[in-house]
Amino acid sequence: MKEKYSQLFSNVKEIQPLVHHMTNYVTVNDCANITIAIGASPIMADEIAEMEEFVNISQALVLNIGTINERVLKSMLVAGKIANKKNVPVILDPVGVGASQFRNQALERLLDCVQFSCIKGNVSEIRFLAGLSSKTRGVDADIRDEMTSEDLANMAKKLAEKLESVIVITGVVDTVADCENVYLIKNGHEKLSSISGTGCMSASLLGAFIGANPSERVLSSVLAITSMGIAGEIASEKTRGNGSFKVALHDEISCLDIQTFNDRERIISL
Repeated sequence: MKEKYSQLFSNVKEIQPLVHHMTNYVTVNDCANITIAIGASPIMADEIAEMEEFVNISQALVLNIGTINERVLKSMLVAGKIANKKNVPVILDPVGVGASQFRNQALERLLDCVQFSCIKGNVSEIRFLAGLSSKTRGVDADIRDEMTSEDLANMAKKLAEKLESVIVITGVVDTVADCENVYLIKNGHEKLSSISGTGCMSASLLGAFIGANPSERVLSSVLAITSMGIAGEIASEKTRGNGSFKVALHDEISCLDIQTFNDRERIISL
């Protein structure tokens, strides 16, 4: 498996996939820079008149509903449909779903109109997608929604089969699943939840890895999420507060190599 990881990892550096983002304005700069740090190239555009041209030259499309509005939703729907037609992988980050009716309806329209290669969310967001009761604290997971690893794995597999997407659930232990495979990722550090944008940046890494390896959606998702976890661990060892940690996180993603990845990864295949 390490040889497989090595190939998928090196493909990002060699292909330098262009990842088209329609993401929230809180973290747009973080997403652009983390995409560059891993070796890919970002474009951040949400004007509907540009969608066809930008999707045509992209290797992945990331849709993040963190600051969704009607204008951007229309652009997302257009871009998503074009991406499906062009076989460009689409990654969905359903930030804060469950917090408002507009956000919930926007997500429903996206799911109805666009086929997603990967959907990433925290446990509260994924529970909502799975039709289970969920709490919300804005864009953060609610501690009351915590589940066992076994329950998370079962939920992810069922949702993956229903939506024909790779499902990524972030948390203390991250879960990545399709309808056949489940991976638990035990890398990471609590400081990753102390700064804004780490979830959004993880979606960017998913875009980079899946964009470079579109036929390996599950393992690419595992590599993306594990890379963020490893970078968070190393950054936490070198810093004290939130500000320096955020800078160090970008540093560690940009310096991450496959040797460090293989030495530190804690991935369990169920």
